[in-house]
Amino acid sequence: MVALKLIPHLLAWVGIVLVLLRGFPRSRSVITAVGVAGFALGVAGASILLRSYPGEISFGIIRGVVAGVFLLLWGVAVATIYRSTAREFQIFSGEKLVNAPGYAGSVAFLTSLIAGAVCVCRLPVIDGATLEFILLVLASVALSYALAYGAKAVEKFLPSAVTVSQPALIVAVVALLLFSSSSLIRLDIFSPLSMKVMKFAHDFVHQFFESMLIPDHLFIRTYLWGYIGLLFGKEVGFWGGLIIWFTPVVLILLAIRFEIMPSVAHIRQGAQRRKVLAAAIRERRYRLVIPLLALLIFAAAAYRSSFPSVEYWDPKPLPVLANEAGEIFIPRKGEIDLEDGKLHKYLFKQGGKEARFFVLLTPAGQLTVDLDACAICKPDGYGQAEGTVYCYYCKTLIPLETVGKPGGCNPVPIPFTVKEDGVHIDGMTMINIWNTTVQATTGTKGGGK
Repeated sequence: MVALKLIPHLLAWVGIVLVLLRGFPRSRSVITAVGVAGFALGVAGASILLRSYPGEISFGIIRGVVAGVFLLLWGVAVATIYRSTAREFQIFSGEKLVNAPGYAGSVAFLTSLIAGAVCVCRLPVIDGATLEFILLVLASVALSYALAYGAKAVEKFLPSAVTVSQPALIVAVVALLLFSSSSLIRLDIFSPLSMKVMKFAHDFVHQFFESMLIPDHLFIRTYLWGYIGLLFGKEVGFWGGLIIWFTPVVLILLAIRFEIMPSVAHIRQGAQRRKVLAAAIRERRYRLVIPLLALLIFAAAAYRSSFPSVEYWDPKPLPVLANEAGEIFIPRKGEIDLEDGKLHKYLFKQGGKEARFFVLLTPAGQLTVDLDACAICKPDGYGQAEGTVYCYYCKTLIPLETVGKPGGCNPVPIPFTVKEDGVHIDGMTMINIWNTTVQATTGTKGGGK
């Protein structure tokens, strides 16, 4: 099963090697050797990192590197489109950079290093087993060697007309890295990007109305508030994230498509001029192949992020009652073991009102009681995946280490008391906090899933 899960990551790295081999035809041997070394070091380095700092710290570092690569692509895309419209002023000399000694090897090493690190995040963490660690590194060297030389053999059969410009090479490599990371919810970039866009839209509208001192329904008609309310939906984050996600590759495609044709004014024969222009147009079309493939890979990564192939632990809320003193009691042991590390949901009803909450044992070994809702999203609830809880509304991943702490998209914590027999919660406090939270996020009193 684990081997099957590694296939997308390995195929992504093979694709990276293929693009690099075609983009640097004079450095095929260097790219192959350096790529194997970089992939193996990525596997070893990420394994040590995950073993030394388990949890969100390690995944956050690797995810940050992947996000940094995406930001680099944005810079390349802007520079490329600018060069295509203002050739007399070049931001950077691509030719000098490409021909610089060690450039091809550096690109191959860094991209393979990231690909190896992302790949090993799919494997179980090795806890202090030196022999298993050595075997993992040796296996990664052997596998990457076989795959790299397989990619080298495949690259020879590709049509010679399909060339790779430097912007196209970078966009293809970044697309493959993003596709590889999108299958891991703790390394995914698109969902957090959408969440940031949604939060920015929410904060901007809120701050705008506060700074302009615009009261409700005085200067703006009621029906207009319906349109303004669209800015508070999760769709704003999704579509805004798509715009940011696809803009770099679209800019590079436009730069190639509308680049200036070679001058033919010095050629006297009309047939010769037409031949030169036709060859230039044909070459340009072939150079669009790789960015178009990268566009499809970006779309696949966004789809995998939006519809992850992860089964979340999301139990049906169990109804609970309060005693005569208004206290909810949940035993530690019994039909449900509160200390099994799983999220356990409950539903409390009182006086026509209801509240959903859950009890969870954190990695620190402490029980926490929280609403099945946060202070900024609609109360769609949470599911539990490996090492995280997952907000169904904005698709934010919350590390288990931070559950029980207020702020952001974290579940709203509830005051409770832990005794030897179990967890004790004040029912009226639960209802009041739920009503306040739901009213703030939906504009209604109370509510459900």
